[in-house]
Amino acid sequence: MTQQTQSSGARSLGVAAIGYAFMGKAHSNAWRNVASFFDVPAFEQKVLVGRDAGQVAQAAAKYGWAESATDWRSVITRDDIHIVDICAPGWMHAEIAVAALEAGKHVLVEKPLANTLAEAELMTAAAAKARARGVQSMIGFNYRRVPALALAKELISEGRVGTVRHVRAAYLQDWLADDQAPMTWRLRKETAGSGALGDIASHAIDQVLYLLGDQVTEVSGRLHTFVDRRPGTNGPEDVTVDDAAWATLSLASGAIASVEASRVATGRKNSLQIEVYGDKGSILFDLENLNELGFLDATAPAREQGVRRILVSEPDHPYLDAWWPQGHIIGWEHTFTHQIRDFLLAVQDGTQPSPSFEEGLNVQYILNAVEESAGNKSAATPVHAPLSTEGA
Repeated sequence: MTQQTQSSGARSLGVAAIGYAFMGKAHSNAWRNVASFFDVPAFEQKVLVGRDAGQVAQAAAKYGWAESATDWRSVITRDDIHIVDICAPGWMHAEIAVAALEAGKHVLVEKPLANTLAEAELMTAAAAKARARGVQSMIGFNYRRVPALALAKELISEGRVGTVRHVRAAYLQDWLADDQAPMTWRLRKETAGSGALGDIASHAIDQVLYLLGDQVTEVSGRLHTFVDRRPGTNGPEDVTVDDAAWATLSLASGAIASVEASRVATGRKNSLQIEVYGDKGSILFDLENLNELGFLDATAPAREQGVRRILVSEPDHPYLDAWWPQGHIIGWEHTFTHQIRDFLLAVQDGTQPSPSFEEGLNVQYILNAVEESAGNKSAATPVHAPLSTEGA
């Protein structure tokens, strides 16, 4: 399936996606639709890769891929593949990404960057080396592409909330609230790296960095597992990751951020709540109402102050000139379409897309510090990291 655009006279980029489950489906939907709404370089959905030959073949046909394969190593060496989109579990990220970058392929990888700090460092070094050869890479923190959050960043950058003093970010889900919910690879440290910390707190931390353009210098953290054994295929299995995580982040600017993440928050389905408080205003957001942004202008007379509800659906809001008439809302899946659009344009222009692997590594250092703090009775722990937010 060839995606045609106004720039279709250029070389068509061949795309391979590795992984066809949850994230593979979300990314495939974005690849299938992006050229219908945005002007992007010409590309082809060449091949979808997965371990089960029958299931990946069915997924490829369903999601618009020309073919399927089970060996990612052979796919990334093909001359007709220029982009590798890694949607596989975190324990596979480093091996695939490093190999793809060394093969000269542009790489998009889902967050978090890897399961371990050492793997994330290897990936970042490979990305820097490849970038010198014109090969681009990006980590998929898709919530940067929520129009309301992109608008929030604009407002903060314009000084509309003044000097930011503190931020609250809470990412709450309840899919593990039932203690009989079965074991999955996400509940084993050897395959998932961590639980709520890496899975969803990484999104919350990235938003703090993205919105403020700031750096985390010190953390205090706590992790907790509420259900330590769950039903497995052959009987009960030990859960070896956290169900919930809490962290206090000290920022270079002097601001303080509190981050909370839970997969056992009964009644919360996918709620990323962000509150930014400055000396001239504040911003409120909840992913379960992702088309809305709350904004309070504290410079207005006190008798007129109050949180304003902004319906983020206007053509001059980020990304929305490509979609529907005003007031016609978009959804969660559109964030991946925006992500693919930005990645393709960066590849076309030869510019470093954001968030870069360096930014992903920075988040990884913060996660590592939270875990270290949690293991040391929540002691204040410095973040030893390359604090650059290149591309932010």
